[in-house]
Order: sequence, then structure tokens, then C-alpha cells
Amino acid sequence: MNSADSAETLHGLLARVAADHPLVHARFWSVAESLSYRELDRAARSMAAALVRRGIRRGKPIGILCPNAPEFLISLFAITAAGGAATPLPLPAGAKQAGAYPRKLAAIAKAAAMSTIVVSHRFADLTALITDVVDAELLDTSTFFGLRADTADTENTADTENTATPETPLPELGGDDPAIVQFTSGSTAMPKGVRLTHHNVLSGLAAIRSGIELGLADQGGFWLPLFHDMGLFGTLSAVLRGIPAHVWSPLSFVKDPARWLGEFAESGATITAMPNFGYEALLAAVPPEQVADYDLRRWRIAFNGAEPISHEVVSAFCSRFAPAGFAPCTMFGVYGMAEATLAVAFPPLGRAPVFEWVDRARLSDAHRAEAVTADAPGARAVAAVGSAVAGLTLRIVAPETGAELPDGAVGEILIRGAAVTAGYLTADPAGVADLITDDGWLRTGDLGYLRAGELFVTGRSKDMITVRGANYYAQDVEAAIGDLDGIYKGRCTAAADPTGADVIALIAESERTGADADLLARDIRDRVAAELGLAAVEVHIVAPRSIPRTSSGKLRRLAARDLLTAGH
Repeated sequence: MNSADSAETLHGLLARVAADHPLVHARFWSVAESLSYRELDRAARSMAAALVRRGIRRGKPIGILCPNAPEFLISLFAITAAGGAATPLPLPAGAKQAGAYPRKLAAIAKAAAMSTIVVSHRFADLTALITDVVDAELLDTSTFFGLRADTADTENTADTENTATPETPLPELGGDDPAIVQFTSGSTAMPKGVRLTHHNVLSGLAAIRSGIELGLADQGGFWLPLFHDMGLFGTLSAVLRGIPAHVWSPLSFVKDPARWLGEFAESGATITAMPNFGYEALLAAVPPEQVADYDLRRWRIAFNGAEPISHEVVSAFCSRFAPAGFAPCTMFGVYGMAEATLAVAFPPLGRAPVFEWVDRARLSDAHRAEAVTADAPGARAVAAVGSAVAGLTLRIVAPETGAELPDGAVGEILIRGAAVTAGYLTADPAGVADLITDDGWLRTGDLGYLRAGELFVTGRSKDMITVRGANYYAQDVEAAIGDLDGIYKGRCTAAADPTGADVIALIAESERTGADADLLARDIRDRVAAELGLAAVEVHIVAPRSIPRTSSGKLRRLAARDLLTAGH
């Protein structure tokens, strides 16, 4: 290992993994390719040298536009080794969003002052779509390597071009150098990128490793997009531990969750991560009579995060898949975000999921979590997500004053620690100026409370809706109607009405039209009134797949509300 291979850097740790576990592979199921960690290290070094020769400037954000395939990981480690900040870019989330995609990408490139984007050789059509819109040089991955990742690795697979040469030395880097810029889901007009140093990322991965006792007998298996924080850092946690990483495309899961589950079980993977809706999709795809077809005994950690954790879904999943060997303690409800290199709070290992039932009205209006019985009128289940991971501290404060709150009081979650970002890349610095306090606490924008040191997340502050003097969590409104017959796959969102009217706008996807849609709208209003005592609801029925989603598959409430604004 030379001086450019400091263990304080991503590529330095990869070099160590490649030396210790050279023949362990990352397998990319959806493209039928695999890559040993020795191959990954060598290909990344070769590409890094080429990037240095191209004049990549230290700390400069370099875009990565790649699918869940070998070239994504090669590009990421190459860019960091060359001194750049690897910036994973979102891919179009379907044909309906393809028209707006070039504009979204251009906004990200502008916010990051990005002059170079590495594009997968698989994306010729996509390159043609963005080439006249994005003001950046587009570099095809085939320019840098012709690696056939499905070729068996042997001692003789390397050649002298696969490492940096004396003529092209790689820069000396340390933990404080920029490593990754993670653009979070949000506004197309004003995207913001989370700036993470090598120290941030390695600290975050260390917290994940210790929080689940990640060992050499484990294997990771992930279908979330690698440009999403849960998909990226989940996969990196496996690669940089030196254990097998199994990667699928998001589409492979969405199109056939049952097949994915079979391949996950076959792979030997012990760990995966997905939002709550992923477990809901598996419940819908695998009926009770087919559960015996799966062997899930090796499944050790099922991360559940990135959106509200449903008591109904978690309970049903644990019950449904118990005959296949899925243990309740495998379901691992967590809290995290890109700003903390993913992990913020983990529950204790070996504990079955814990939920606290609280009074919904008191939670919303009095900002107090008052415990009630599960069958009490207005009871709401809130998932316990454990305590702060190693190297990180959190507290709950009053959003208006910043004063720390006692147990059971709902306030904003603030975090601080080695894995937490020091700031953002954005075209509007003033818009993020107050997100980090003078004493280094990051304002997450999430609401929650503590109970005996355990964190309970209640929602996003921006998703709290005030109607006629009463407060409502958007997810409470959505949960009240999600199982109504006629709502397409339970897809609905609630937000403040865009016209300024003192009502909640509730958007529901449905295949029904005309009079049938009107009847569904009536059923929705009746259910919300019965469950929440809320009559001020304006229902909008839209076609299936109309509501925009984030990269992790979550419905985007504010973007959905923009659909209504466009209609006025």
C-alpha cells in the first residue's frame, strides 16, 4: 500500500480489502456479471489514473450516471482515488418522468458546479437525451476499462495498466478530503447535495458495522438504487467489510418481488435494506400457501427505514414468513439519512420490533406522546428505532426555541457526530444556512420523541398539516384510507391544499373513472371523517403511477401537490 492508500480513505480501505479478500465478489444479478474485490481495486486504480491525466481537480464533484452494475462501484472508487467527490446521479423513475429528467439533471449539475459526468456504456439512449441540456462533459465508462466482470479472477488477470504508474501518481488524500456528494430527493428547482468527507463515510460505515455486528459470515443483498443513500451505503458496508455483496436492479424487485425474494434466499445473503413499502410488496407478492417455497433461515437483518414503519405491515410480515424461518428479531426498524452517511439510530440486536401506542390527537395538537392501549379510540402505533449509533449523538428540541425537551415531548430531531455532514452543495446557500447550528448540530427536519433513551420518529415537520386550528400528520391521513378498495396499491398522499383553502388535499391513485371515481372519493372522505374526525378534505383521484416517487420508491407529497397546482 503506497502513501496514497491511507486507510482514512475509501480507496485506501478498498486496497486493504482487496489484499485480504481478493476473490470475494460483488455479484450483479440483473446484468449477470460479478466483480472480485481485487478486480474492483485494480479497475478503479486504472480509471483513477486516467481521470488524473484528464486533469480532474481535487475536491471537484464528478457525476456518476450508472445502473446497479459493476461500473458504478468502479467509477465511485476511481473518482475518490483521483481526488474528486463521487456524485451519484438519479436515473429516470419511469417513462412519465423522462421528459423532466434532463432539466432535473441540469439543476443538480449546476448546484454542484459539476463539469464532468461518467456515464455507463449501457446508457447510449440516455446520453443522447441529456447531452444538449447538461452543461458537463460526458465520459463513457468504456473509455476507461474493458473489464469483463463475469470472467473468473485468477492470479494472472491483472496487467501493468491496471494500477497507477510513476508517470501518473494518484494524489495524497486524507480523511478530511471530499469523498461523496449525495443529492437527496426533493425539489427539482433547488436540489441540495450532502457533502461527505472520507472520514464521514468511513465513520458511518463503522457505525453500521458495529451496530449489527457485521461479520465475515454475513453477505449483503440490496435492490435499492446505488444512487440512493440506503442502497449505496448498504452496498459499501458489505464491500468494505470484505464480504460478498449481491446487487439487483430496483426494477427487478418492483416487477417481481417474489422472484427477488427467491434469489435473495438462494444467494446466501443475510442482510438487506428497504423502506416499509418493500416489505408490503413482498406480502402482496407471496401468499401464505407459497411461503413454504422459501428458506429464509439465514436472513439475519432486515433494515426497515427511509419512510414511516407500519405496525400492520411489520406484524403481518413477521407472521407470514415465520414458517420460512424468518425470525421476528430479524425485522430491524431504523432511522437514518444521507446527512449522517445513513445510520442515525439502531435498535438492540436480537429484539423483536417494538411499537408504542399513543393518542393521535395529543401527538398532533399537544406535541405529547401519551401512551394508550392499542384498542383505544384514536390510538396510533409509533415504531421504536433504538438509540444513537456509535460516534453519533441526538437530542429532541423545540423547533421554535431550540430548547431540549423531556421524554415524551415531540420536537425536532438534531444530530451531531463524526459521520454527519458539515454542509451542502446548492445553488441557494441561504436556503440551507440554518440547517446546521453554531455548535455543530444538524437539524434533520424530522419530528420525534425520546422514551428512556429510545427514539420514536413521528413524521416530517414539513408534512404536518394544520386545518381549522388542528394539526394532522400526513401519514395518519394516508394510513386511514390506504386499504380502501379502489385505491391502486394503496397509493395516496396528503398535503396542505395548494390553493390556500383550509382543507387537506388528498390525492389517491385509482383505475376508476367517472361516477365510480366519485363514489371512491366519497368513501375516502367518509373514512377520514370516521378515523380522524376530519371533514375538511378535498379528494383528487388520479390515474395509477401519477404520483411522483423518490429514488427509494417513496411517494413525494409536495411534488404530488404540484400536480394539483398545475391543474389550477
